[in-house]
Amino acid sequence: MKLSIVIVNYNVKHFLRQCLDSVLDATQNIEAEIFVVDNNSQDQSVEMVQECFPQVHLIANQENVGFSRANNQAIDMAKGEYILLLNPDTLVQKDTFEKSIQFMDEHPDAGALGVKMINGEGEFLPESKRALPIPSVAFYKIFGLSKLFPKSKKFSSYHLTYLDDNEINEVEVLAGAYMLLRKTAIDKVGSLDNTFFMYGEDVDLSYRITQGGYKNYYYPETRIIHYKGESTKKGSLNYVIVFYKAMQIFVEKHFIGGAAKIYRHFLNFAIWLRAGLAILKRVVAQLMMPILDFIVIYSGMLLLAKYWEQAVLIAPYPPIYRYLFVPLYIVTWILCIAFMKGYKKPFALHKINKGILLGTVAILLIYSLLPETARYSRAIIVLGAMWTTVAMNSLRYLLHKFKIKSFYFGDSSSRKIMILGGEEVHRVALLVQLNDTVPEKLLFSDLTTPFDQKKFIELLEDEKINELVFCTETVEIHTVIDLITQLKEHNITFKIAPKEPGVLISPQDVRTPVPGFTR
Repeated sequence: MKLSIVIVNYNVKHFLRQCLDSVLDATQNIEAEIFVVDNNSQDQSVEMVQECFPQVHLIANQENVGFSRANNQAIDMAKGEYILLLNPDTLVQKDTFEKSIQFMDEHPDAGALGVKMINGEGEFLPESKRALPIPSVAFYKIFGLSKLFPKSKKFSSYHLTYLDDNEINEVEVLAGAYMLLRKTAIDKVGSLDNTFFMYGEDVDLSYRITQGGYKNYYYPETRIIHYKGESTKKGSLNYVIVFYKAMQIFVEKHFIGGAAKIYRHFLNFAIWLRAGLAILKRVVAQLMMPILDFIVIYSGMLLLAKYWEQAVLIAPYPPIYRYLFVPLYIVTWILCIAFMKGYKKPFALHKINKGILLGTVAILLIYSLLPETARYSRAIIVLGAMWTTVAMNSLRYLLHKFKIKSFYFGDSSSRKIMILGGEEVHRVALLVQLNDTVPEKLLFSDLTTPFDQKKFIELLEDEKINELVFCTETVEIHTVIDLITQLKEHNITFKIAPKEPGVLISPQDVRTPVPGFTR
């Protein structure tokens, strides 16, 4: 047996299915066995594997035993000369395994190999190659020096950004998302350490492989898509804590003496610092748009009040109106917009407008119940609602127009979709329209005819396409990777329609099967 592939799954059924489809395509010319270890998923992952992939060795745990322990369950059973640890939220090219194994065969000093990984938006994932997190490396990473000096060998050593992403290099740490291991190296240094529940186990194993006299190689001659963090959201507070706790385990295991004690204190400080920053970042991200709305609406309301004072009342409003009542009106509109999910991304203008209407009705109802002395102006409320509608719609349009990713909106009127595939494009077109409202533009490109990538990209630009759907029943993964890499700066949303009927997968979410939808 040449290759044993181990995939640990936890509640990512649709990602797992498309991963297994790509794995089967990539093992057609390789003697390989595939293990799926399920950590007590509640999304019918086990049933899906049993029904759709009977050739896979399935280990169904009755509890979540963690990433390390689950991998070790399959490693203990593996018969391959090489063992591949592979995340379920990945897609491999048809040549990925063959090229990886060929490199390992030609380099007997290689204990492990990792490949070039990109995310679902075409961006290179820096964790494809890393250095050992010794105190100085961790310090430069935690305090942002690695980002400030990405080409510095000293400051950017954590993700080795000074190394060319497209060149083969010997590195210290590989990512567990794709980690090809020589079985004899594992027999010598041991498999994953069960002390690590999640995160850090790949760092620990990479280190032990080099301590055992082998080398770890970063090999970018083939690429994979890694959606990154579907089971565990990397922006979450929990991720920060779990990740740094794993680093603590690593330090206590491999560093001894006074330096280790200092490093542990440093890591504790880093945990609280990063946790605080994670919370702050989340709060700022959630409040940024409401705050911006408040400023714009309030500015307009003050101008409206001043105009009404001069043109109609011939008298000024009292300060309490400007500094209490007007802000309360605006807060009411913003809360009603939030209630209608108008701040949920992608922004939908119809939800925002419904929120404004609801807020206006609420303000007018409350206004009618107030004593006469507190009823300053019904006209300003109505004019303010009109200004709020114009301002909020215009603001989002401008932010979208200038391609600011954090502030995009997704009304169907702005969706211009291209579907790339073979005969299945019309089935997928129906799926796109069943999952969402009808887009402004829907085009097809048939891969059964000669395909020119350069002309295809020009067509996307000419038609102002902002959503590209790949039908991977026909489109090979290397074509998907080529295109999303080249188009990553074009403000295009990428989706995949896998072989699984009725499913659309994007970096943001998974649209599950429409009831009654079939191939």
